[in-house]
Amino acid sequence: MICYPLSLMKIPKHPTLIRRHLLARVKELKPHGPFVAASLVAFRKKCGRPGCHCQSGDGHLAHHLTFKVKGKTRSVYVPKDLLPEVQQWVLEHKRLKPLLRHISNLALAQIQAHSTSQRRKAGRS
Repeated sequence: MICYPLSLMKIPKHPTLIRRHLLARVKELKPHGPFVAASLVAFRKKCGRPGCHCQSGDGHLAHHLTFKVKGKTRSVYVPKDLLPEVQQWVLEHKRLKPLLRHISNLALAQIQAHSTSQRRKAGRS
């Protein structure tokens, strides 16, 4: 499968082409697994133990997922053993988000093209 940036994909004018593009994008929409609408953030923290190396150095590496709930930013700690899996979930959401936007634009274009073609057909009689 060739993956093109969706921002570069143009929306065709002809209703049949729009429909074909729309069906092709819907087929691509199949998720490859779970996804999460969040950002993964890595940061360093100090643990608080007096003899730990983090007190004089950079600190321990930790990860959080940040996301919005009712307009407020929330954060959830991601345990180290779940990190690879959560990274895949975030990447899957990043893959699906522009695809959903493109499908929506194609659907709107199909509605607009349909009304235009109906007016043209009405003018021929």
